[in-house]
Amino acid sequence: MTDSALRTFVDALPDDGSFSVWSGPVSAAPTMSHRADEQHYAASTMKLALVIAAYREAEAGSVDLDAPVAVHDAFASGVGETRFSMDRGDDSDPEPWRRLGEDVSLRWLCYRAIVKSSNLATNLVLDVVGTDAVARTLAASGATGSVVTRGIEDTAARDAGLQNLVTAADLARTLQALYAQELTGADSSAEILAVLAAQQINDAIPAGLPKATRVAHKSGWVEGISHDAGIVYPTDADPFVFVMCTTSTLDEQAGLDLIAAGAAAAWADRSVLG
Repeated sequence: MTDSALRTFVDALPDDGSFSVWSGPVSAAPTMSHRADEQHYAASTMKLALVIAAYREAEAGSVDLDAPVAVHDAFASGVGETRFSMDRGDDSDPEPWRRLGEDVSLRWLCYRAIVKSSNLATNLVLDVVGTDAVARTLAASGATGSVVTRGIEDTAARDAGLQNLVTAADLARTLQALYAQELTGADSSAEILAVLAAQQINDAIPAGLPKATRVAHKSGWVEGISHDAGIVYPTDADPFVFVMCTTSTLDEQAGLDLIAAGAAAAWADRSVLG
């Protein structure tokens, strides 16, 4: 077995910042793990566990994915009695905002939270599902260093110390457990993976792979943060997982380019990763 391309890539990572890499089969230990248990601010990668939690709650009969949810942009904070409103300009997806005051399905909100990383859809899903359900999902996946404690733009909760955190290893474990149908049944697992593969923000992992390569992934980004976690489906090798989390002084494009370079190295090693 060789992981020379990934090893070369990891050895050349910058010293200024925290860079975590996990890559390996969909059903086994990693063939490459570099600082994979270090915690990072989760950014939008928290939406992966949240959406899985929604499907788990639906299978348990606690929620109905096709039930109507009223679209609104004001939410209860995770601390005290305060409420907060969201900033439309900070959202990457205009579609849920166009539906303000209307009813949409929880399933549609889960879809928008992934494919265009909608912050509004995310908070609406979290309103229905709750952080306890996300915690149960993370525990069921074997994640040990990740937490989802608040909604997006809940600055009061953030200032009180509530953070959404993730590790590359936990993102990989969650994807592996989803693929193995350990978190949801076969139909739900297939639907979630299809939604992940439909993501329209493809400037990290997919940018380092041959065009049209299937990748079921979820990325996340804020200033100083760029992450992407996905299952890659080569046509000439078995599927494999690649996750990279970056917390650094790199600008947004440089962070994305670095993840794409890591994905390209993983692709070069795909015959042993799967």
